[in-house]
Amino acid sequence: MTTRRTRRAGTLLALAAALPLALAACSSDEPADGEERGASADSPIRIGVVGAADPQWDIFTELAEEEGIYIQIGDFSEYTQPNPALADGDLELNQFQHLLYLAQHNADTGDDLTPIGATAVYPLGVYSTEFTDVESIPDGSEIAIPNDVTNQARALFVLEEAGLVTLNEDAGVVPDPTDVDEGASRVTVAPMDATQTVVALDSVAASVVNNDFVADAGLTPADAIFEDSAESEGARPYINVFAAPADQADNETYARLVEIFHEQEVVDALQEASGGTASIADQDPAELQEILAEVEASLAEG
Repeated sequence: MTTRRTRRAGTLLALAAALPLALAACSSDEPADGEERGASADSPIRIGVVGAADPQWDIFTELAEEEGIYIQIGDFSEYTQPNPALADGDLELNQFQHLLYLAQHNADTGDDLTPIGATAVYPLGVYSTEFTDVESIPDGSEIAIPNDVTNQARALFVLEEAGLVTLNEDAGVVPDPTDVDEGASRVTVAPMDATQTVVALDSVAASVVNNDFVADAGLTPADAIFEDSAESEGARPYINVFAAPADQADNETYARLVEIFHEQEVVDALQEASGGTASIADQDPAELQEILAEVEASLAEG
């Protein structure tokens, strides 16, 4: 089946996973004169994440410290805060988003944040407590989807790929529910906060649920009745990345942290946290920055 997402593979190059956060434990003393951040426990490199309790972060922190690089993980509860914190200098790095989310942030704010390393691609799944496959979902049913711009767009592409909705031909790079051709679609969509799509499972036929919230319903990623492919060309916009201010794109210490993140111990813990669904990504900064530039250009074209 040729979907709009497949047709746009050359131009649709973006998306992420993120929330409104509160900087927890991100404050730190300024480095001593002549000292770089990360050189001591008193001036660690501050990295913002969503889900600091995930097992990979403790292992990552320990491995970095073994090499004399001290880091501090700042835990955010929502996707909307780590980028402003990075732009404002409250963080040195963040790791919570895919490229489309980063592109949308830069487009909306005029910030110049840049990817310095890839981490993983996570499939986005459709879940149901009533139906075991998308073919069984009755025509006219309601599907809950996230309402933040980038994850909402990806959810619509997932539903199109699943054969549940049809998007209008003139839908843009970041479609919203007004781009759904209701007459040609099997279902309707109900946008809501990403944290609520899983809560809505008892009142809708199915929900598109971000991986971060699957466990809240006692589910695992294996319970998805449909998911997009993390291996496809069209998934490039959804590569999750470490982001830094553009003037730090060539920071060698940050580059080493990306390498440490790909150590097998960290990868194993990341897979544990993702229920085995993460597709590890290793694109270099130049390729990631090229994708980001293409995505930002596509967003500017509307």
